Amino acid sequence: MTDSIVSEHADGIALLTVDAPGSRNALTLELSAQLAAAVDAAERDETVHAVVVTGTPPAFCAGADLSALGRADEAGLRAIYEGFLAVARCGLPTIAAINGAAVGAGLNLALAADVRLAGPRAKFVARFLELGLHPGGGMTWMTQRLAGPQVAAAMTLFGRPLDAEAAVRAGLALSIENDVVAAAKELAAAAVAAPRAALLATKRSLRTTASLGAHEDAVDVEIQPQLASLASPEFAERLAAIRARIRSQP
Repeated sequence: MTDSIVSEHADGIALLTVDAPGSRNALTLELSAQLAAAVDAAERDETVHAVVVTGTPPAFCAGADLSALGRADEAGLRAIYEGFLAVARCGLPTIAAINGAAVGAGLNLALAADVRLAGPRAKFVARFLELGLHPGGGMTWMTQRLAGPQVAAAMTLFGRPLDAEAAVRAGLALSIENDVVAAAKELAAAAVAAPRAALLATKRSLRTTASLGAHEDAVDVEIQPQLASLASPEFAERLAAIRARIRSQP
């Protein structure tokens, strides 16, 4: 069986699976390119409202393919990054369904998503220094932003792995789920039900307001997209439905 990114678009969700079980879903240059293309295809498909990324069991992603890593120059490293950077750039809501170990570049792939759900066997492992390798792909920034400087230092400088429970405590994962892909689809259902234009605008606002220091600045960022949503036919339809339900109540 050929290693690939399996992409399934159904019920408003793009489920992207890193399918390379022989290497525990390690990212080769080809797989990274396929992942970036799959994310782009999901964004172009107007029926898709959310993206779920996972790996073929028992691993989520074991990191970058060591052969590709060993011979990589700067262009090669950036090519390896491209798959998880596509997830980080994605305008749609993204969920990482972490069903096993997320190591190195696989950790970066998990951290690139908006929300991470951890299966019981999930593990978050930096492992860069263990290989004599400096962290890359923005891992130090993502880890500090999500879990704070102390957890980031423990993971990167001291090689401490986090299991599912520790990841939830640290803020790297939202919750522990027995069937992590099913739970990710259930979480995505609200995004699927939302108007796509308002959904995309809300994610843009989240990104913008995350770096602001004043409440008033956030109000200014949000007001134009909120006005646009107020003028949308989707809002008018939903408002009419709510009013009809209220009128029908005894």
